Amino acid sequence: MELFNLKDHNEQVSFTEAVLRGIGREQGLFFPDRIEPLSDLDELLSLPLVPRSQRILRHLIGSEIPNLEAIIEDAFSFRAPVVKADENIYCLELFHGPTLAFKDFGARFMARVLGSVRGEQHLTILTATSGDTGAAVAAAFYEQPGIDVVVLYPEGKISVLQEKLIATLGKNVRAVRIKGIFDECQDLVKTAFDDLSFKQQIGLNSANSINISRLLAQVCYYFEAVAQLDEKEREHVVFSVPCGNFGNLTAGLVAKALGLKARFVISCNANDTVPRYLKSGVWDPHQTIATLSNAMDISRPNNWPRVEALCRMMGWPLSSFDYGSMTDSETEETMRRLYQKTGYIAEPHAAIAYQTLQNSLKPGETGIFLGTAHPAKFKSDVERILSTSLELPQTLQQRSQLPLKAVSLPADYAGLKAYILKELGR
Repeated sequence: MELFNLKDHNEQVSFTEAVLRGIGREQGLFFPDRIEPLSDLDELLSLPLVPRSQRILRHLIGSEIPNLEAIIEDAFSFRAPVVKADENIYCLELFHGPTLAFKDFGARFMARVLGSVRGEQHLTILTATSGDTGAAVAAAFYEQPGIDVVVLYPEGKISVLQEKLIATLGKNVRAVRIKGIFDECQDLVKTAFDDLSFKQQIGLNSANSINISRLLAQVCYYFEAVAQLDEKEREHVVFSVPCGNFGNLTAGLVAKALGLKARFVISCNANDTVPRYLKSGVWDPHQTIATLSNAMDISRPNNWPRVEALCRMMGWPLSSFDYGSMTDSETEETMRRLYQKTGYIAEPHAAIAYQTLQNSLKPGETGIFLGTAHPAKFKSDVERILSTSLELPQTLQQRSQLPLKAVSLPADYAGLKAYILKELGR
């Protein structure tokens, strides 16, 4: 698989190199400049998740990972059911993995790929999270030989249970609360990648969606969603994607480039940089606002350059996207209305995706919104809004009782660098 730096097209790398390096020169993202469509779509949709994903990822990646099929079988060991939530609207529930979030797909795949290709090289995964990435990455890399993990998250701006999943493991996983917002956590990761001597000294890598392995893994569940529909419903599918860093949307668009018939709706909270950009043509990120849907609290999404590159590649105008954004009060109202109407419990991220989808759905279309996290991860908010009680899944029950093993640091690169070097004994 040939990948190019979107900021410097002269920098060309293989999939393995892109996974090991994470990001290119000038903080450029790696991405292909062409995607060959799949030729056997009907046959693929008749397969179960794992064999289908093996075919899709082998098609994309090529022959450079000999044990790719075994990696996929190990990584995708849980289901992703499509559940009816309303008339002509389904939820693709991506929260049945070990940390109850969609990012289990990408994180587990990436961890196993890195374990396969790193050789004798020691790696340090530095990742920023607005909620779910950190938990998935921590679990995927926990106790993996030769790899240390440092997870940065904004202090007080993720849910209590999200923090429990990130900061209770210890051993090779270090949790760092940053006194700031997610965008500052993300900037610290980018700054570390620009510090070439530090990068080399600790074998720096990132498990954010800037890493192409995570993104490609996510392509597979869009096919899984369509495969669960009947033939008539497959004709006009609309996906509504709750967007934060826009990796999930990028993965869906790669699925479309491979031949999956679907259109996409961009669903945002009050951090609405992209909806405003699509409306006005002006890229104007505002200060990030803390919301109920905290995993979407991102004003400068890393993956948007990939979305634009793919749209240019495929000749898709940006005007073809439907989009919307919602306030917290609108989100709460949607959660209550959906629950009262059908009994379906949607946490805040899914509720935004549902409502934006409903607003844009046309007659004859089948809507699928992405359920990116288990409602119990937002237990206190969901119970307050819906006036109901949620039982914690066993994973959360066990972790909720454990003490946090986290440190707090200011949003200062020098301090973070010193902490990491000390922890790694460098």
